[in-house]
Amino acid sequence: MAKKKNPLARFMRLVWWGLGAAAVAKELQSPPGERQWHGHVAGVVPYDFRPPTPERIRNSLWRPDDDQIFTDTAFGIGWSINVGRLAKLARRT
Repeated sequence: MAKKKNPLARFMRLVWWGLGAAAVAKELQSPPGERQWHGHVAGVVPYDFRPPTPERIRNSLWRPDDDQIFTDTAFGIGWSINVGRLAKLARRT
């Protein structure tokens, strides 16, 4: 049986690839010595193509005292979930 193609999933993949291409293009427009390989596409969607470090991963996923639930990702495009904040909120209930 052939797998049905989900149009929404195809659209979201296209958007994700487009954001990645825009982020890389943004970095390549800067002189080589000024490329940071992290920032925001269109001032909204975060990206970080630097190799992840334990500190950045922890900062992205575990900040219980930060009010934000969605944080910039430690690697890639988009957001991560601040599990530390969610755990702190769950303990309150």
